[in-house]
Amino acid sequence: MPVTGPDFISLQVRDLDTAASFYETRLGLRRAAGPPHAVVFDTSPVPFALRTPLPGTDLSRPGSGVALWLLADDAQSLHDDLAAAGVPIVSDPVDGPFGRTFTFRDPDGYAITIHDKA
Repeated sequence: MPVTGPDFISLQVRDLDTAASFYETRLGLRRAAGPPHAVVFDTSPVPFALRTPLPGTDLSRPGSGVALWLLADDAQSLHDDLAAAGVPIVSDPVDGPFGRTFTFRDPDGYAITIHDKA
């Protein structure tokens, strides 16, 4: 049986409440039903979640080597809001094939890229 593509994405985080609050407050994500060890957000087409770390997980370099891109309605406005709130910006907004694009670091240090063209 072949794999058909990503079906669920989650990040393992140090502090579930802090991380969930950031994604709700700063990115506007809304919670969906989920298990007690995770916060699942109502995203589409692929569900996105934050979870407590699996045993043996090393979070000293979170997401090293993995690129996570999230689609937003207005990348520039989101960038401006995040920058004003002191969220670390890894790369400033640029226009490219995926629209306006920039990258920031979340509270756990994950580099998250935002773009606004599907």
